[in-house]
Amino acid sequence: MAVPVRQCGLCRAGNHGVTLLTALCAQFSRLAGSAAVSPRWPSLSATAQSLSTCQVISRKTQMTPDSLFFRKPYFYYRSLLTTPNACCYNKVHDEKQKPDPFKLAQKDLKDLYEDIKKELFVSKAELKCLCDYYFDGKGKALRPMIVVLMARACNFHSNKTRELLPGQRSIAMISEMIHTASLVHDDVIDGSSTRRGKTTVNEIWGERKAILAGDFILSVASMALARIGNNSVVSVLSQVIEDLVRGEFMQLGSKENENERFKHYLEKTFKKTASLIANSCKAVSILVNSDPEIHEIAFQYGRNVGIAFQLVDDMLDFTSSANQLGKPSAADLRLGLATGPVLFACQQFPELHAMIMRRFSSAGDVERAWQYVMQSDGVQQTSYLAQHYCQEAIRQISQLCPSPERDALVQLTETILTRNK
Repeated sequence: MAVPVRQCGLCRAGNHGVTLLTALCAQFSRLAGSAAVSPRWPSLSATAQSLSTCQVISRKTQMTPDSLFFRKPYFYYRSLLTTPNACCYNKVHDEKQKPDPFKLAQKDLKDLYEDIKKELFVSKAELKCLCDYYFDGKGKALRPMIVVLMARACNFHSNKTRELLPGQRSIAMISEMIHTASLVHDDVIDGSSTRRGKTTVNEIWGERKAILAGDFILSVASMALARIGNNSVVSVLSQVIEDLVRGEFMQLGSKENENERFKHYLEKTFKKTASLIANSCKAVSILVNSDPEIHEIAFQYGRNVGIAFQLVDDMLDFTSSANQLGKPSAADLRLGLATGPVLFACQQFPELHAMIMRRFSSAGDVERAWQYVMQSDGVQQTSYLAQHYCQEAIRQISQLCPSPERDALVQLTETILTRNK
């Protein structure tokens, strides 16, 4: 049974008003026998040299971010002894020169969008404009960057060469095409008018043409995938399409049982956001190594980074301005979506439960929900959870041989956690 959110996130423990999530971090330290070790956010050098407190727990008890929420109620609840500074996510700034993920991947991504436009070439001018609209080089290109870095890290681990294979670069392109097609479709479903600081495709050309453009981008991505000529890669990336659809259906509904609500939210987050990153990372590892353990490392890194990325995105919906986000703030609430900050906040403000079930559809719901979240520590608890997922991503990728790309993937977790748009 899933742990009720009030027990796993915001229930108070001890006399210091420390959240249970923080208390669990302290408890993990004691379980690992690490009283002499200062629990902390892992620096790059610490990650490369040894397991941190949370990593030791993960090895010994198979504790993962998900299991923090999905174990039986009252997990370690009665035995908690907390202190205000016990959380294991105090960031430590490493003096060592940190690799820049964007610079390392720059060469491989230099002509990415131009190559995608070549793939999407059609003689009909209007369809070409529709398809090229978001491939203007102004996006974050996070997914192809992760894919390229993972490919080079796996190549070095397996063959001591960092050269990118043609099929691996194709997967980077395909990941961006699938992602963009999903954005086009999402904007139609959500009725969005802005994306990345510009007017959406559906707002300019209408919903019907936007849907067709998204379908066309997906079809071209599928043809590019078939040309790679590896059945395992085709199977892995085909799963992404299924997950995207299932995730969208999950987003349309909500769980009445609050115990299951957070589990539903995290599963939806994986399918809509993390599956593409996880399976793309797995696909590039398949092309260079037949070892299932390497495939799993690549998949788990992508999965954990992807979920962390979306958790931060859900936080930014409350903490960043519309100008920073390139889309209206409080957009999720206006769409009737209860994200991490809301689910945590409703443990302090039970009034949110009724709003969640009616999808914030009554007059004043959005404004009141916003105020409840800002008055709670829901944003902070969501941040802690994102850090848990980044911690696990670091643990996974650290199993590969040291390389600039592997270290850049470690550094990328910090970039994800500290971004503001």
